[in-house]
Amino acid sequence: MTRRVAVVTDSTSCLPRKLAMLAGVSVVELQLLVDDRFDRETGIPVEALVTAMRARRAVATAPPDPDAFLEAYQKAADSGVSAVVSLHISARQSRTCEVAREVAAKVEIPVHVVDSATTGMSLGYAALAAARAALLSASVEQVIEAAHRRLAGSTELIYVDTLEYLYRGGRIGAAAALVGTALSVKPLLTIANGQVAPVQRVLGADRAIGMLIAMAARRAGHRRVDIAVEHFGAAARAAEMAKTLGSRVHNLRELMVTPASAVIGAHLGPGALGITVSPV
Repeated sequence: MTRRVAVVTDSTSCLPRKLAMLAGVSVVELQLLVDDRFDRETGIPVEALVTAMRARRAVATAPPDPDAFLEAYQKAADSGVSAVVSLHISARQSRTCEVAREVAAKVEIPVHVVDSATTGMSLGYAALAAARAALLSASVEQVIEAAHRRLAGSTELIYVDTLEYLYRGGRIGAAAALVGTALSVKPLLTIANGQVAPVQRVLGADRAIGMLIAMAARRAGHRRVDIAVEHFGAAARAAEMAKTLGSRVHNLRELMVTPASAVIGAHLGPGALGITVSPV
């Protein structure tokens, strides 16, 4: 079948590169600033980013370069599609949608920019759903609907060692109420209304992670779901979480472990973990 619509997303979707390529999703990278070095996020090694964050050096994030959007949209137009669906991180967390819309106005085919109101693999799974619809020659309206349907059911659950990095970056949203808690009290967070929001405070890291897993399992229930465990510099712990989830959620279609986007990591801090529960 002929693909009529191309799908673009951004790197905060946390999509593994191979999976994005197989699905035909173009990924535009957000940017990082570490000290005086400014680059797309994969241009700065995660180890260097973590070291800089722990040393309290200057770290900031920025939307994708407009030229990166233009290249992705022009490549889609050159491939013969009639439209582009461009799915992105919450506009309350980043100017990515704003930059995408500015560039979209310069492209000869329609570009439909969709604010996902979330990030992480909730965004990633929505982009995959949109791409699968596009592969079946769906219309642009059907592609957007496929993305919205997946977004509507998805949940992001997040563990951070400290709220310090979210507070520094101004991305803390309603979770600001938790600032100043004792070091042993670990916050569990989610994304609500496009912003980071508190769920619960738990004493101790191990108990907090156990609670995160229990919440994800309850959220999955008896539904058919995809689950992704995302991590920023915590691969071993993420693998253990995935193993536990695999034994507790019995209607899994797919379970993956994937590194978080470095841009997300820059706001959540080293050791951050996330679980995406996405009904299919």
